[in-house]
Amino acid sequence: MVNRRLTVALLLAASAGLAFAQNQPLPSGKIICWSDKSGKVVGCGDKVPPEYQDSATRELNKRGITVQQTGPALTPEQKRAQQAELERKQAEGQKLQEQRRSDKALLETYTNEKEIDLKRTRDVQLLEGLVETLQTNLKNATDRNNEARARGNQYLRNKKEVPVPIQDEIDRTAAEKAKIERQIADKRKEIEATNQRYDAIKARFRELRGSEPPAPSAADRRPH
Repeated sequence: MVNRRLTVALLLAASAGLAFAQNQPLPSGKIICWSDKSGKVVGCGDKVPPEYQDSATRELNKRGITVQQTGPALTPEQKRAQQAELERKQAEGQKLQEQRRSDKALLETYTNEKEIDLKRTRDVQLLEGLVETLQTNLKNATDRNNEARARGNQYLRNKKEVPVPIQDEIDRTAAEKAKIERQIADKRKEIEATNQRYDAIKARFRELRGSEPPAPSAADRRPH
C-alpha cells in the first residue's frame, strides 16, 4: 500500500522541480519509484513489485532527490544490438592495437625512406628472377609441345589417327605450358602487389615522421 508520504515521492518523481521547491521531507531509508511500459511513474515503495521488475526505476533519498536510476529491461532485439555494438567496439580496439604495433615495428625497421626503397628493390628483383626462370621453363614447354604437335600433324596429314603416346605428349606439354603461364601471371601480380605494399609503407612512414614526399625530379615531370 502506498502511504501518503510515498504518494508525495511519486509526485516528486513525476515533477522533480515541484518537489524541490516544496522541500517535502520523505521517510528515511530507500524509496524506489517504478514506471509502467509507457514510462509513467505508477508507484513508490521500499521495493519494486514483481510485476514491475523489468520496468524503469528511480531511487530517491529522503528529500525526494534521485540518487539512482535504471532503465527498463532490454528486449531481445535491443540485447542483440547492444552485443553487436560491443563486438564492433572490441574489433575497433583490437584493430587500433594492431596498428600501433605495426607502426612501432615500421619505425624500428626503417630509419629513412631510402631503406624502404632498397628493400622494395630487393623483393621485386627476387620476384622478377623467378619470372625469368618461369619464362625459360615456358619456352622449353612450348618447344616440346610444338614438337609433339608436329609429329601428330604428320599422322593427320596422312589421314591417320594420332598414336596415343604422341597425343598424351601433346596434352601433357600443353597442360604444362598452361600451368607455367598461370604461374608467370601470378608472379607479375605479386610484383604489382609488392610495389603497392611498399607505397603504402612509405606513405605511413611519412605520416608517422610528419614528413612530406620529395618533390618530383625533372625526369619525373617529363611526359612519357
